[in-house]
Parts: sequence; structure tokens; C-alpha cells
Amino acid sequence: MTIKIIKKENSNYDKKLLIIGVFHGDEPQGEYFINSYLSKHPENGKNSIYYIPCLNNSKCRKNINGIDLNRNFPTKNWILSKNDNYFGGKKPNSEKETQFLVDLINKNKFDAIITIHSPYKIVNFDGPAENLAKKISEFLDYEISNDIGYPTPGSFGTYCGIERKIPTLTIEIDENEDIKILNNKFEKIFDYLKNEY
Repeated sequence: MTIKIIKKENSNYDKKLLIIGVFHGDEPQGEYFINSYLSKHPENGKNSIYYIPCLNNSKCRKNINGIDLNRNFPTKNWILSKNDNYFGGKKPNSEKETQFLVDLINKNKFDAIITIHSPYKIVNFDGPAENLAKKISEFLDYEISNDIGYPTPGSFGTYCGIERKIPTLTIEIDENEDIKILNNKFEKIFDYLKNEY
């Protein structure tokens, strides 16, 4: 497993943010958006941003060990579930990717965390992130919600947003929208996060 983290860090930053492109391997668009943005905008802004273009390169929802990373976090609501597409492992925090993020979050005081998923066309928020969700929804013209509509035991949003009170967004993109149009929208989102949030 290799996870590339790109730090655009200032010594005098206002906020520190984390943006993750690919959490589920079959949702690759976020990596494209991040890499495209960084190739055109390498400079720093007022905020310090850590980018992880691809956390999971398995090319399927679960990682190479057959674990849904978004059900593997050591949350109060983690459960041992049946071994299906949402299997959270035999125990929480068992996966290297999960351990990497838990360690990263423990070592850094992030002011907000954003992950890019598909296909639900919604800006889902956990923790104190409603205002940020409203702003991001303006760029995408998506609804916002603090409920994805089904249980998510052991999720990253619960771990960061609900239990640690870090504003956390899960941007679920419309996978049927043209990737170039979406990329233009994400350039504006990343500009906002870097320079205005």
C-alpha cells in the first residue's frame, strides 16, 4: 500500500484542511480533480491543505483485503457486520489505510476534512459542518444533508465529525455529469477552500 500525501503548507496559515480523493477504489473521480487542480495551481493560499489523491487503489469499493475502509474506523457505533460490500473488517482500525488516517488526524488539528465519493449527488456533513456544506453545495447545486439515508457504523464521518467535532464533508458527486464540467466546479471548490474558508 502506498498513499501519497501532498502538503501545501504555510508557516502562517489560517486553517489546516484535509482533502481525500479516492476512499472507495471504484469512485476514482476525486483523484482526477485533485491532480488536475494541483497541476494548475501549485501555489499556497491562506490555508494549509493536505491532499490525498488516492487512499484506496484497489479499483473496487473495498480495499485489497476486502474491507470497506468507510466502515473500519474505531467509532462507538462500529459493529462486526456480515461479509458483504460494506464489511468493516473483523475489528475496527485493522487496515493500514485506516491506521494511516487515524494517525494523521491524531497528529494534526484539522479545521475541516473533505472526502469525494459518488454517486448520490449530495453534500453530506458530519459534526459542525453545516455552514461549510451550504457553501460547497452552491458550487455544485446539490442538496445538503447530515443523514445519508442508511446506517454507516464505523464510518469516517462518524469518527471525525461526530466523535471528534471536526467539520467533515462527504461530497457525493453525480457520476453521470460530464467529468470536465465537474472538474471546473471542483477547481472553484478547491480555490475557495484554499483562499477563503
